[in-house]
Amino acid sequence: MMRTLLVRGMLAGLIAAVLATVFAYVVGEPTVGTAIGFEEGHSHAEAVPHSHGEEELVSRGVQSSIGLFVAVGVYGIAIGGLLALAFAFAYGRVGTLRPRLTALLVTACAFVVAVVVPFLKYPANPPAAGQEGTIQNRTELYFAFVALSIVVGLLAVVAGRRLTERFDAWTGGIAACLGYLAVMALCAWLMPIIDEVPAEFPASTLWSFRTASLGTQLTLWGSLALIFGTLAERAFTRSAAPQASPAV
Repeated sequence: MMRTLLVRGMLAGLIAAVLATVFAYVVGEPTVGTAIGFEEGHSHAEAVPHSHGEEELVSRGVQSSIGLFVAVGVYGIAIGGLLALAFAFAYGRVGTLRPRLTALLVTACAFVVAVVVPFLKYPANPPAAGQEGTIQNRTELYFAFVALSIVVGLLAVVAGRRLTERFDAWTGGIAACLGYLAVMALCAWLMPIIDEVPAEFPASTLWSFRTASLGTQLTLWGSLALIFGTLAERAFTRSAAPQASPAV
């Protein structure tokens, strides 16, 4: 069953990645183009030499189409496989929920922990909204915060299960959620703040990019939850179906 769930999770991730790529291309790419145009115009205004004469290794057209799909596709397949593993661990341990509802619950929790909370601390920025020399530092801080959020989330799950055994499911769940939020709020306060967006950068472009970025993630994770939940439900239904007795 584990192999079946893993294959279906990765397949669901690939399908979800196609939907997320379409969303990112239609909603997000126009904003990226606007941001690049702002960066080029800003460079010309400051008389800073720009790399127009240098040949691009990968053209902008490839980046916004095939490159976008490959990146989102790899991400979706990986998330689908991890979701299948998390589902296999959680199924039967979170009450008597059906496979589809268990998949939705696990995906929703993972989305909040791995995407939403880190996004609130370190939101995505379009081109020209950050300093080129600090890309590595910003990337390291973001992934460190993601890893921290996942670890705290797992600890909250363990603590919630123990509180549930001592009290009840409602008390354990609420206490675990509040504990997670309190710890992550403290971590967000202690970790460095990154604010490199130029004052002259259009606020509407920044807002549109961040909205599209979060929307792409929501499209991928939401589609993944629905597709994988359906596939998992069918897998368990098929395995539970009684075998037809041979004719006598």
